[in-house]
Amino acid sequence: MKKNKSYWGINVTVISVLLVIWFLISLGFGIIFSDAMDSYRLGGFKLGFWFAQQGSIIGFVIIIFLYAGIMNRVDKKFSKKDK
Repeated sequence: MKKNKSYWGINVTVISVLLVIWFLISLGFGIIFSDAMDSYRLGGFKLGFWFAQQGSIIGFVIIIFLYAGIMNRVDKKFSKKDK
């Protein structure tokens, strides 16, 4: 029972941190800070526009891979305790 609480505590923490990062990438960089970021360019486009159109999608895909990698390590750690 204690092991399950520990596992889910780690899982919820990882999800929470990744959701905050996703929030910053999508809403923060794409909308809130886009005017400040528009002074920079990426691939010929203003950086704020780029984050609003592409950056949040790419960031989300990276977050999916990060979550999978982190949880694979956590799963291995907790499966070793079973043996």
